Amino acid sequence: MRLLLALLVSLIVLVATLLLLPAPIDPVVWTPDPDPGLAGDFAANDKLAAAERLLVGVGAGPEDVACGTGGARYTGFQDGRIVRFDDKGNHQEFADTRGRPLGMQLDGNGRLIVADAVRGLLAVSADGAIEVLTDSVDGSKMLFVNDLDIAADGTIWFSDSSAHRDYHHTFHDFLEGRPSGRLLSYDPASGDTAVHMEGLFFANGVALGPEDGYVLVNETGLGRINRLWLKGEKAGQRDLFFSGLPGTPDNLSFNGRETFWVAMPALRAGIDGLAGRPLVRKLLSRLPQGILASSQERYSFVVGLGPDGRVKHNLQDTGRGFTDITSANECDGSLYLGSLSIPAVARYPLR
Repeated sequence: MRLLLALLVSLIVLVATLLLLPAPIDPVVWTPDPDPGLAGDFAANDKLAAAERLLVGVGAGPEDVACGTGGARYTGFQDGRIVRFDDKGNHQEFADTRGRPLGMQLDGNGRLIVADAVRGLLAVSADGAIEVLTDSVDGSKMLFVNDLDIAADGTIWFSDSSAHRDYHHTFHDFLEGRPSGRLLSYDPASGDTAVHMEGLFFANGVALGPEDGYVLVNETGLGRINRLWLKGEKAGQRDLFFSGLPGTPDNLSFNGRETFWVAMPALRAGIDGLAGRPLVRKLLSRLPQGILASSQERYSFVVGLGPDGRVKHNLQDTGRGFTDITSANECDGSLYLGSLSIPAVARYPLR
């Protein structure tokens, strides 16, 4: 009885403390897009259980993987390091941004272009020298540069996940529910940075479509993919490429032929369940970020979409072997998977 009473008192004290502490967010209600769940095109399966781990223990949180020449791959870790590696496990440090490298891709000049959540859009030369291409737009510093893709003319399209919260306060951005993400472009010839979309609920993955006819950008908080037309009669118009993903879309890539790969580190149920409960989210925001991060349900999920927006591939692992998948990039017949938390990348052979 005494133990039960002590636990009850502790719970009351905890609740009272959470109620009295100032909240770091001002949450609002939002309406989620339809969630199809793990059914139909998204039926649960264990295909990703065949994924092989690489770079085990080299670093934590290899967010993205870039395809290089001659079998070389690149990835960046939470501590700012970028390493070059191959399928045999050989690796070497390539650069250190001293920030948080997220999306990355090689440009036509052999430079590794990096979306660094802390430092902005970077270019890393073959010898590891780092140049900041842009870190501000319209007189304001970007807070959360996330993913990118590069057009044939050299234009770099990239996302800034939030205009309110930086990388270290990701969960506060979701709990507040006030979309402020953006899709931007950087012109290496002129040095100009431009905003093309605003008000996105955590802008994330970016990928150009066939012949650079349009660019896609993920909205993680709503489980959908937006499209901005760049060429043809619809140039300048915006529409939805895909609405109703069952997971939270992170990075996005195009294999250059027929498939957009969408990585989803978690299912949407948790976020959607809080959409109409701003008071609950306000209470949760008073908890340490570490507790919020650990409470997220991990899952293994990658989807392949055709240019027509139809589901072509549904890759999951209900056993959750390689979880928190943040990116899927097709290199030489295999999918290379990044992760938010696993200290390894994974390679999944495409049959």
